Amino acid sequence: MLESYLRARLKERNILLMTHIVLGYPSFEDSFRIVETMVEAGVDLMELQIPFSEPIADGPVILHANQQALAGGATVQQCMDFARHVAAAFSIPFLFMSYYNILFKYGVPRFASEMKERGLRGAIVPDLPPEEADDYLKAMTGNGLAPIFIFSPNTPESRMGRIAASGRGFVYCVARKGVTGLNTQFTNQLEEYLARCRRATSLPLALGFGVKDRKDVEFLQGKADIAVIGTQTIRLMDQGGIGAVKDFMGELR
Repeated sequence: MLESYLRARLKERNILLMTHIVLGYPSFEDSFRIVETMVEAGVDLMELQIPFSEPIADGPVILHANQQALAGGATVQQCMDFARHVAAAFSIPFLFMSYYNILFKYGVPRFASEMKERGLRGAIVPDLPPEEADDYLKAMTGNGLAPIFIFSPNTPESRMGRIAASGRGFVYCVARKGVTGLNTQFTNQLEEYLARCRRATSLPLALGFGVKDRKDVEFLQGKADIAVIGTQTIRLMDQGGIGAVKDFMGELR
């Protein structure tokens, strides 16, 4: 189980690191090299984003990566095959991240079954609320996979309970309103929000949307269990290649 892995890992580290890549960007060969670099740098788990034409939760950097991956011909089947490759090659858990239209068109039961077959551990589908997720939840839990749901600063405590009851593995806490890649203020207000999240669930908490350097990761120690770094790694790769990603990941630890 994903949660068991996270609990065991947290006995060794104050906070875990989860990174995010867009599959097929700049190419699948580069995607593999990026995964390899991140694993060597000590990343604890990774999101593999299946590119989608309208990634509504993502800011301009990840949107561009999605568009370029699709323009390069990336398909869901290629993403499935890539996931099998990295799950076999590396010991950390891998999750799919994408939007519900991908799962719907592929067939939700088939999607979950093929995830299990390829060694994935869960999925994040940001545009699927638990109230509309019965088929997805049945398929995921039936295959021993973790459906990851999301808290936001606007989520009322009453709904946090419903979300937490539906999810497995961990809860993804969005640091602020808006899309990925914008600036986040790591302040007492964020600390209070995470405390509210902690009261709502016994699952580990991941915090994403704006984590960009070691100072941010250090701020989250004792408040969240997983720091999620996505846009910043893609931005650095665009600017300086995979070598820049390697240096950055080393600095985070």
